[in-house]
This record gives sequence, C-alpha cells and structure tokens, in this order.
Amino acid sequence: MPHTPVGSAGGYRELRSGLLSRAGLSGPARRRALARLTDGWLGELAAEAGVNVGGVALVAVGGYGRGELSPFSDLDLVLLHSTETPPSYAAMLAERLWYPIWDSKMKLDHSVRSVGGARQIARSDLPAMLGMLDLRHIAGDPDLAGTLHRRVLSDWRADAADRLPQLLDSCREREERSGELAFATVPDLKESRGGLRDLVVMRAVAASWVADCPHQGLEEARSDLLDVRDALHLTTGRGTDRIQVQDQDAVADRLGLPDRDELLRSVAAIGRTVDHASDLTWHRVNRALSRSGGAVFDLGGRYTRRAERMPLADGVVEQEGEAMLARGVNPADDPTLVLRTAAAAAQAGLPISPATVVRLAKHSPPLPTPWPPAALAAFLRLLGAGPSMLPVWEDLDQAGLITAMLPGWERLRSLPQRDPVHRFTVDRHLMQTAVEASALVRRVSRPDLLLLTAILHDVGKGSGRDHSVEGAAVIGDWLAPLGLPKADVDTVRTLIRHHLLLSEFAATRDPDDPATVHALVEAIGDLPTLQLLHALTEADSKGAGPAAWTSWRASQVAYLAGRAAGVFAGGPVPAPPATETLAVPLPTAGGVGVEVTTHPSGVEVAVTAPDRPGLVALVAGVLTVHRLSIAAASVRTVGDVAVQSWRVVPEFGDAPEASTLRADLVLALDGGLDVAAWLAKRAAARRSRPRPAPPSVHWIEDASQACTVIEVRAHDAPGLLVTVATAVTGMDLSISSAWVSTLGADALDVFYLQTPEGTALPPHGPRGGWRRPGGAGGPPPPPPPPPRPRRARGSVLSDNLDGVVIQRPEGPSRVRDPVRPVVLGPVQPAGQGPAVPGRHRRHRARDPHRAARGRRRPAGGADLHRRGQAEGDRCRGLGRAEPGPAGHQDRQR
Repeated sequence: MPHTPVGSAGGYRELRSGLLSRAGLSGPARRRALARLTDGWLGELAAEAGVNVGGVALVAVGGYGRGELSPFSDLDLVLLHSTETPPSYAAMLAERLWYPIWDSKMKLDHSVRSVGGARQIARSDLPAMLGMLDLRHIAGDPDLAGTLHRRVLSDWRADAADRLPQLLDSCREREERSGELAFATVPDLKESRGGLRDLVVMRAVAASWVADCPHQGLEEARSDLLDVRDALHLTTGRGTDRIQVQDQDAVADRLGLPDRDELLRSVAAIGRTVDHASDLTWHRVNRALSRSGGAVFDLGGRYTRRAERMPLADGVVEQEGEAMLARGVNPADDPTLVLRTAAAAAQAGLPISPATVVRLAKHSPPLPTPWPPAALAAFLRLLGAGPSMLPVWEDLDQAGLITAMLPGWERLRSLPQRDPVHRFTVDRHLMQTAVEASALVRRVSRPDLLLLTAILHDVGKGSGRDHSVEGAAVIGDWLAPLGLPKADVDTVRTLIRHHLLLSEFAATRDPDDPATVHALVEAIGDLPTLQLLHALTEADSKGAGPAAWTSWRASQVAYLAGRAAGVFAGGPVPAPPATETLAVPLPTAGGVGVEVTTHPSGVEVAVTAPDRPGLVALVAGVLTVHRLSIAAASVRTVGDVAVQSWRVVPEFGDAPEASTLRADLVLALDGGLDVAAWLAKRAAARRSRPRPAPPSVHWIEDASQACTVIEVRAHDAPGLLVTVATAVTGMDLSISSAWVSTLGADALDVFYLQTPEGTALPPHGPRGGWRRPGGAGGPPPPPPPPPRPRRARGSVLSDNLDGVVIQRPEGPSRVRDPVRPVVLGPVQPAGQGPAVPGRHRRHRARDPHRAARGRRRPAGGADLHRRGQAEGDRCRGLGRAEPGPAGHQDRQR
C-alpha cells in the first residue's frame, strides 16, 4: 500500500520541521499542534500496520499521553491487545508499526501488553503506574484503552495507603540523586526536586483521592517549565532535560531573557513554586493517612465528629496539622498577625494552611514604621525556630508577604550564585544561614543581632560591587523600619562589613603573626562583636554547603578568634607557641619518623626529619607519585627538626597501604628514591589541556612585620604549589609559612616570605626580582650557563605559570588594602630549562669545582635536595598552626 505524505517517515519529518520553525507558534499551542500532528501520523501508521481492528489498540502513556510533547521528546507507546488476540499476532503488528517510527529517527519507548499484563505491571512498578495514569488512546480499539485506564485508576486508589508512602520514598531518593531545581547551577528540568517529575507525582496524588494538591500557580509553573525545555531542545537539537552551562546563554536568548543568570533565576522561581506545592501535598497525604478522625461531640442527641483546634498564639490555632486563624479573627484589624502566625507555626513545626496564607496576603495591612515591638519579637521568634522556619518562610514568600515586610527581598529572590562553594541561591542561603545561626544563639550575648545579621548579611549581592561593602552601606535602609536602636544597627553594619574577615584571615593569614591579630581586633572593635562574628562565620559557612565548613576550618577560626579574644580581655597579643606536642616522636640524630593514619575523610601523614631546604618538596613529591591530592598541610620547626602534617585525599580509588607510603617516604628522604624523575615522567605523560587564565601575584601590605606576604591566584593543577615555591626559593627567599585554599578550579595561596637574614623584603625593594645580598652595588654576577635540556624539568605546571600576570585589584580590598604587585621572576615554558633564575649560580657557589669537572655526583641526599629545589620547595615551614584549605578541598595538588 503506498504511503501518504504524512504517513511516510519523510513526510512527517518535513511537516514536523515546518511546525517547529513556524514563527509566532510556541509554548502550549506548539506542543498541542505537535501532539496532534504526531497523533495523525501514528494513526496512519497504525492503519497501514493493521492496528484498526477489534482487540488491538495503540495508546500513548507518560508525557506524550498528557500531550506534553516537546520538540525532541520520546514517544512512549504501548500496543494493547485483548486476551482473545494471540500474542504472536500482536507482535507481528507491533513490528510493522515500530519500524516506520524508527525510520523517522524518533526516539521510541515501546512495549506490547495485554490489558491484564499491563495492569499487573502497573501494580508492581511505580513508574509504570504513573505513566498509565495518563494513558491516552491513539488508534485501534478504544474500549481496550478505556478498560485499562479505568482498572489502573481503580487499583491506584485501592492501594493508595500502601503505594503513596512508596512514592514518597522514591521522590526522596530522586532528590538525593538529582538535587533541587531551585538551587542547581546545572538544573535538571525533569528529575530534580521541583521539576516536571514532581508535577506528575502531584497529579497522581490527586488522582488517588487521598489528598489534593495546591492548584494556584501550578499550571503556570508547568507551562513555563515546558517552555524552558522546548527552548533547550531547540538549542541543543536533541532531547535533554539538563541545561548545561555552555547552553544557558543560548537558551536564555531563545526565551527572550537577557542572560543565563536571569534564566537560572526564572527556573529557580518555578522550582520553588513546585517544591512548595509538593511539600504541602505530602503534608496533606501524611495527615490523611494518619488522621484519627477528631473528637466526637453530642449535639442534642445527634453525634458528630469535629476536628480538634489547639491554640498556638493569640488568634492562631492548630487544626489537622496546620496553623490557621482562629474563628472570628480578622487579619485587617491586626498588622502584626502575619508575623505572629508565622512565628507560632514555625515554633510548633507546622505549615500554615494555604487558605490562611491567601487570607493574610489579601487582607493584612502593612506594618507601621517603625514596627511595633511585638512584630519585631515575632520576627525574631520566626528566625530562631530552626529548620521548621524554612517551609513557613516559603509559605509567606510565595504569597508576597516577605517582600511586603522587607521590600528589598524581591531583588534577592532566586538570585543565582556562581561561587562553586555555594549550593543555594542568595535568598535560600540567607534562610539557611538563619537556621544554622539559631543553633548557636547560646554562644553570644545578643542572639537577636545574630539572627538578624544571619538573614541579612548578603543583602549587598547582585549589586555589582563588593557585597560586604554594599551590604554595610544599605543595611540601614533595611533595618530602619524594624525600629532597632542606633547602636544595634551599627553592630549589625560592622558584622555585615566584615562577615568574611574571620574566615579569610584564618585561611590566608598566619594566626600567630601579631599583625594578623591586631588587624582583626582593629576591625571588630569589642569582644561581644567578635563573639557574634565567630558564630556568624560558622553559620554562614555551614549555610553555604558542606565544603565550606570542615573540622580543620573550624579549628583555625576558633584559634584565631581565641587569640583576638585574649587581646579584648586586656592581655597582650599572645606570642607564638615555643613548644608543641609532636604527631610522631622526634627521631634520633639524622633519622626520619613517619606515621600514616587513615580516616574516613582521607589520610593524614605526619613526618619528622632534620630540617633542610627542599624537604617539603620531597614529601609532596612522594604524595603526588602515589596520586594523593594535598588537601592541607602544616609544617613547623622545633629546634633543628621539621615537623610536617599533611592531609591528603586519593585522586581515585583507595589510599595506598600505610606501610608502602611510609617506606617510600623514608626512601626518598634518605636519597634512595628519585622523586624528581617520577614527577618529570608524570608531567610528560599528562595530556595537553586548553590554557586557562594566566596566574596573578599580589603584594599584601601590612599583613606581617616580620615577613613579606604575597597572594598567588592560579588555575588549580597538579604541582602548582611546587612550581610557585620554586620561583620563590629560586630568588633566595625562604617561605616561613603558607596558607592553601582552593575555590572550584582556582587556587588561592598565600606565602609568608623572608630574606636569607630572616627579615621581610625592603618596603621599596626590587619587587620585580629579588637578588641576593651583595649583588647590589658590586659588579654584576656572571651570567648563568645555559641550562641542560631536560625532558620535563620545569614543566610540572609551566602551562599554568607561563608568564606571571601582575594585577592590582580594582577598588579597595576588604582585607588586603592597599595591594601592590610583586613579580616573582620569569617562568619558562616546558622543555626550555628550569624556571628558577639564579639556580646555577647558587650551585656553583656551593660547589665551585662541579662545573669544571662537568660530571654529576651520585644521586645522594644532597643532589636530591638540589633537585627538590628545582622542582620547588613548596614551603619551608608552613606556619605554626595548621593552615588547611579553609574548607575547600584541593583535589589536584
């Protein structure tokens, strides 16, 4: 039988392409038109295949069954047959039907089932049940489709008490796997919490008759989310639900949005609407499945069952697990009722009834300026309720009540953050910080100021300026309506201005340096404010995400805060500790001590050995050979013994055996293992990668009186610390301590440097390249001999440090004002010799006969020391307190 133009694969493709490219047709109208076109095409194919007789039917399920057909969506089809139809005959029809669909290049999810078989599968498989609840007849016997749909729906309602808890568990597993749509930087429009799958789940819950889902705004959210998916399909040319970073700008442009940030903000707003409705739906399900029925009342011989109402606050009661207004309460008469209701619900751990939220939003008058004390007290009780504050805040926020109380909040709603540490949008991060702060109120003298600062500390974000500076500038406008005294406003302003100071100093400054403590004390002002800042730092970090607050960072912040607190208590700045308890016993003269401890989060390696230049580079090299990423390090000197503590994480797989690592460390430190050769081999085998942004080095003024402090920013890669330290030590500068942190793909390392005399560099010295004492004023040293070609020496990270870029930050720095640039010296590309100026001069000075002999000595400890210098002395004493990565795991170094 000849094909019709539409029934042929080519005819359908042409019509479909024309439909998708038609100007002015988009959104629901295009999806409906695409579904109708596909229905007609499949109907013709079914007729040609013989699916036009009794006992056989073609039905659509899932998204196609609902008519939600995006440009490159899969076709979910089931060929149904009755009990009287032989399965072999149904299989023959299916083969005739599926092949033309495959020829059209359409993605097809297909099956052949009897009505009874499809029903049994639906009763045992939740995804199949959800798909069949949206079953729709396409071609063939309509009675089969109607019968299956009725029976599936009947089974779903009969088994709802058992199946709904299973469905809730599957939703939670999906959330753990796919995250939340509202807060993802690469959102999955279908599987993430708050996405299309949750909309399907709520339809299924409503179909069970156990509980209904909220309807306000859900259809709009569904339509908007499908519009985003349509734009994503047309942008990528394939059926996908995940908006990758490289596609976000193009998708935004197709939707008429200015940029990808606005796209993510729009998607986040949709996700929050769906998420909020989903939470309320499952609350109703749980309430319905656990409902006791209420109390029984005798009304003159006629008995009735009435839901119990328990008072929560003035005008607020609990009924059937929800907070609602008491009978006779009029929201128009009391502007503080909104906050009182919210505080009562949050403190009781209950959601607010949707009808109550609508009523409050419609009839509540605005709060007077300044707020009555009762309103501020209720607001603080809401913030201090802990995790139960979140759903209540969402209830108010979705109704516009938060914006009515805090007008600036609308700018922060669903505002995305590009910082890889943050897992939430700005407003959600502020809410989470308040939740974390509520657990710390016993540590401060003013818990009210801690909670207020927690919910408002990032109000300066999105302005284009430093958000700490901007937040401090505008916080007065936010707090003026609340009626706070001026002294409290000033305290909150100080906390917002410096809310990153304690964590930054702990991550990038030496806490034992008196200059660090003096700078912190001067910025904060008094002990109560320091206590508030300490608690706010912890809450802010925990609210950002699990990577931002670790036990190491907590100990560093507490140590620095404790030293500053001693100054506020009237004492002098504490001197650095002169002695300490060592991780492993001091070795005998010339010996090496190594101890390896495995923890669930990684491996800790403690090393004690006679102090010498290049020691840290050798240990770091051994760890790198074993593919252990350096997460943090601390190096101290006790007398003539170096004490090192390394925290490392395996790049993949399990950590090496402690005995193996210990043996290689001892062998390398004794000179029996050529670590430099291993590193060169590893660098030579590394695949070439695109060049990242060039690194930059900044001079940090007034950070220390005894040391010169520089900050190095570069793309993170294996061996970065070794390479940077090589450039420093190559200029006869020693590294007294170093502070390591990684921000996503970028490294931020701070080095405390001293001259060979143990002093800081001159304030106006030759910062474009340091020369050894004696070089100035005398004859210039002879030029170094040309370096011998080496296969990979100097290329450990030469692609990342190929020409150091010196930058001066625009505008004042929060903790580094003023900043002057410093040049460490040239770093040569791979294959062009060592990247250490002056290295051969030092070797010739130490061994004047070596150049004349023209030969190398055996690879003993001294030569390993020299090779370690060539590879880079990562640090020569990393400070007296464990610096750590400030919570950011360095997975590459």
